[in-house]
Amino acid sequence: MSSPTRWAITALLLATAGPAWGQVTIKLATLAPTGSAWHDLLRELGQRWEEASGGQVKLRVYAGGTQGNEGEVIRKVGIGQLQAAALTNVGLHDLVREPQAMTTPLLFRDEPEMRCALERVKGSMERALEAQGLVVVQWSVIGSLSLYCNGPRRTPEELAGARIFAAQGDPGIEEAWRRAGLRPVVLAATDIMPALQTGMIDCLNNVPLYALVTRTFVPAPWLIDLPVGFMVGVTVVRRDAWERVPAGLRPRLLEVARQLGERVDLEVRRLNVEAIGAMQRQGLKLVKVDAAAWRPAMERSWTALRGGVVPAPFFDEVVAARDACRSEALAGARP
Repeated sequence: MSSPTRWAITALLLATAGPAWGQVTIKLATLAPTGSAWHDLLRELGQRWEEASGGQVKLRVYAGGTQGNEGEVIRKVGIGQLQAAALTNVGLHDLVREPQAMTTPLLFRDEPEMRCALERVKGSMERALEAQGLVVVQWSVIGSLSLYCNGPRRTPEELAGARIFAAQGDPGIEEAWRRAGLRPVVLAATDIMPALQTGMIDCLNNVPLYALVTRTFVPAPWLIDLPVGFMVGVTVVRRDAWERVPAGLRPRLLEVARQLGERVDLEVRRLNVEAIGAMQRQGLKLVKVDAAAWRPAMERSWTALRGGVVPAPFFDEVVAARDACRSEALAGARP
């Protein structure tokens, strides 16, 4: 049985189940490293939820990938072994495809434009997750994705043929990189560092904090100074667990999550900037490029992403949201 079908059946069963009040313990897993800003957010979220609910709601956080990779976490949430997860839009592809639109190469000019579009389309993504029996409690922006390579590649022609990491189980992204002129190499995330060290791959697309914490910038010390795409995060709870929380408490818990998410977004933005500075002091080199020269090559990937990875109607919705944000920004800039 396919993953979406299994989740749809689960959602139907949950819809017919009645709520049961009492103390609710929600076990949540995340790949966020222990002690990271995201882990600190989740720990504080648990404290604040417990206080706001008078001890009725307890959040138990398993950080650092102790419950497996994001695919394994999603499976455990699906069978009820876990009740919640903090995931990236990349990891969500086993469940819903819509959030991967945010990683589309050069779809957005910068982070403010992406954030504006995200606000316009996140309702559609939440409905897709709700159809799988999940309640969204918080969105976050993890950072801009850029290419870290083992050599300076200033033009698409210099990048052509470079071997780039592609995550296992995501053939659509693999094809997208191929159409952009690269040679995707499919690996598990745990194999990235040895693959860079041995020359199995030449480039990695990720956020600054990841490159710093994992030290992948050491074998790939040239950073193409171009935000290729964006990684967003979402915290979800199984609907059956969420509906065991008294209805009167739920809006208060959601507001706590929203406030903490906004605060951590600001902190993560600062940390990503600081991460680039820290890596530069340790040998990272910024490769300045002309975004306009890169756009045609990157846009060729869109034909693989639209319909192949992201549902075509939603991809078009994101493009329309982006265009509306651009128009508003242009109107606001006029004297």
